[in-house]
Amino acid sequence: QVRLVESGGGFVQAGGSLKLDCAASGSTSSISSMGWYRQAPGKQRELVARISSGAGTNYADSVKGRFTISTDHAKNTVSLQMNSLKPEDTAVYYCNARRTAGTTTLQYWGQGTQVTVSA
Repeated sequence: QVRLVESGGGFVQAGGSLKLDCAASGSTSSISSMGWYRQAPGKQRELVARISSGAGTNYADSVKGRFTISTDHAKNTVSLQMNSLKPEDTAVYYCNARRTAGTTTLQYWGQGTQVTVSA
C-alpha cells in the first residue's frame, strides 16, 4: 500500500504562483511513477503532469511552460510548481502514484487539494 498526502493548495490571483507537495509513505520503493491530476467542477479528471522512472516527464499541453513537476526521492515527495496561474487552472488537484506488483500496476490517490485562481 501507498499513502499520499497533498499540501499547498489555496487561493491566488491570476498570474500568481502556488506549489503543491505530495508526501508518499508505505511501499514507496516500488513506485514507478508519480503525477498530478486535476478535476474541475463538471469535468473529468485530467492529467496535469507525470514523472516516471526512466521515462522522464510529461505535461498537459495547457500547462506546458508554466508548471514544473519534480521529485525528491530521499523524502519520497513529488511537487508541482505552478506559475502564471490562470482562472481555468482552478480545480481540485490530486496526487497519483503507480506501483508495480508482479504483473499488475496499482494506482493510489491522495485526498485532493483545492486550487482556486481568481481573475
